[in-house]
Amino acid sequence: MSRNSFAFPTAGSLFRRRLASHFREQTNIIRTAVDWTVLLYIIIPGGLLGGRFYYGFWKGELPAWFSHIPYILVPSLLAVLLATGGIVLLLQEGDLLFLRQRQSWIRTIIRRGMLYSLTVTALKVVVIFGVLLPFLIRGYGLSAAGVYGLLALTITCGSAVKLLGHLVKVQRQGFRRRLWLIPAVALPCGIYLRLALFWKDSPALLFIAAAVYAAVTVWAFSVRLRLRGTFMNDVREDYRQRMKIAAILLRRVLDKPRPTRYKPWIFRKSQPLLASKESEGRFAAAAIKAMLRNPAHFKLYLSFTGVALVAIFIVPVVLKWLLYVVLTSLMAYWLSSFWLLFSGDEYIGILPFTKVQKADAGTKVMPILLMPFAVLCSALVCIPAYGWWGVLIFIPVGAAAGIWIGRIFSAFKFAR
Repeated sequence: MSRNSFAFPTAGSLFRRRLASHFREQTNIIRTAVDWTVLLYIIIPGGLLGGRFYYGFWKGELPAWFSHIPYILVPSLLAVLLATGGIVLLLQEGDLLFLRQRQSWIRTIIRRGMLYSLTVTALKVVVIFGVLLPFLIRGYGLSAAGVYGLLALTITCGSAVKLLGHLVKVQRQGFRRRLWLIPAVALPCGIYLRLALFWKDSPALLFIAAAVYAAVTVWAFSVRLRLRGTFMNDVREDYRQRMKIAAILLRRVLDKPRPTRYKPWIFRKSQPLLASKESEGRFAAAAIKAMLRNPAHFKLYLSFTGVALVAIFIVPVVLKWLLYVVLTSLMAYWLSSFWLLFSGDEYIGILPFTKVQKADAGTKVMPILLMPFAVLCSALVCIPAYGWWGVLIFIPVGAAAGIWIGRIFSAFKFAR
């Protein structure tokens, strides 16, 4: 059978079809949030006005606010741009089944996907440099050769960083990924920032550094083509990169899904937390672990603690105790609401706990969860007010306040 009898006779035709689908996908995502008719009324006048300002930056005086912007801000913003983004390979889950016997096709798709991603990165950099060109030449005094050298350094550094970061993301997971991203992304961007800052008047050195980054890009490109056993990670990372625009548009609409954890990040062995072996004690320990293991609840606890510490620190001494009582009461109210939500969960309803047992367990939970907050806030009240005596008394005062306020809210909020 001839190749023309198939829908995609070559790997190149399959890649072009997927690239066109990728463009339509991104366009449809943008169209869900932007009306093109309305957008034209913004783009056309904005483009004309921007072109007028751009022409004025070349022929007239630069704006007065530009004199207050140091040169280091430009390469810093470029370094941040280089550190973001990734590689789009245009792989799909079905390739594992339908292209398993055509490894050359998969390599062709991966190679062209990397070339496409690096080309898009280079075009973004060129556009940004085109906008910044009058400021670089007329404002910071860079020569034409210096601008070209900085452009070459930025493009090659961006290509190297994208490929190195991609290699780490498809081979490492969890905390190890973050550690490996330091030498793969942060270090090259830091070197780029230093070279762009100190060699801006030495175009030859910039071109030499760009050649080094280009060599790293070629090496990383060849390593990626030889990489095996990462197909599912490739598909997962590819999907994450393609959905970036959708993630930005839906950031304020949907909550970010929690990552799947095979082991909790704290209390990994589920060891007993409280000395009591009674059912109320085990129930209370489960609530404490649920509070600390839930990222949303734990983050809210830390955020409220930070805001409370700042508030107590900035108010006068005469108002610190009043604010301390108010903030501790607010934290106790939120913790009591957390306990009612936890104890009223459908899963907890399976267990044969009575109202009295739930109230007793909540009475144990409240002081334990409230005490760290109360002690930290007590330190910012007692130390400024009583000096060295405050260092000695803030722990017992905070612990007593946590126990007392926690039990008061338990008595009023938890029905028996």
